[in-house]
Amino acid sequence: MKVAILAGGVGSRLAEETVVKPKPMVEIGGKPILYHIMMHYSCYGFKDFVVALGYKGEYIKKYMVDYCPLNSDLTVCLKTGTVTIHDGVKPDWTVELIDTGLETLTGGRIKRLAPYLGNETFMLTWGDGVSDVNLHELLKFHRSHGKLATLTAVRPTARFGHLELNGDSVTEFSEKPQTKEGWINGAFFVLEPGVFDYIEGDQTQWEREPLEALARDGQLMAYKHTSFWQCMDTLRDKKLLESLWNSGKAPWKIW
Repeated sequence: MKVAILAGGVGSRLAEETVVKPKPMVEIGGKPILYHIMMHYSCYGFKDFVVALGYKGEYIKKYMVDYCPLNSDLTVCLKTGTVTIHDGVKPDWTVELIDTGLETLTGGRIKRLAPYLGNETFMLTWGDGVSDVNLHELLKFHRSHGKLATLTAVRPTARFGHLELNGDSVTEFSEKPQTKEGWINGAFFVLEPGVFDYIEGDQTQWEREPLEALARDGQLMAYKHTSFWQCMDTLRDKKLLESLWNSGKAPWKIW
């Protein structure tokens, strides 16, 4: 089963980093967050990736092409220009890197990947969020209901602290994961090829018309994930993920 990853957005809310690189290449613990996401999928046996490129896509191409040489011992024959890669880090991955346009919206990027995903079930996520979601359980849930689309519903940590009030008196203050607020879309989708029919073209935003129509048609289901999930929208989010990684207790690290 292939895994589609959207990695083409500008990431303007993380401009401190994305002025020189695409957001999926912003590093956590010395590795791009895209690498962390791909490691998560590969640990569950999903190792065929189709990555939708856009903004500074050449940065991701170069990283993938150079990954094995830069993480391995080499023999370089300067006379012939041949390079022999010896023992080193060689993930058993196949990565298709597809240019889906600079201005294409999320739905359009997904539709542009259709020829590479085939007429079969596929997974989809964004290139800027990590989780400890059990992908086998997610897939099992998707197959159990027979609908076109499954999203992973999450309750992220309340950013500003949740308050319970009795008049003007604060009776409870908490920055724990939300339990009383609504669920949100945490990506980590499982999809059937029929979803492509819900996407009109490049200027279609996946989170708007397609998901809204799938919901109206009774074709969208939610896998409720109550454990760790975190996107990297801002510098604050990056620092949070970095601190979790440095603590040695990053919840998404299962490798």
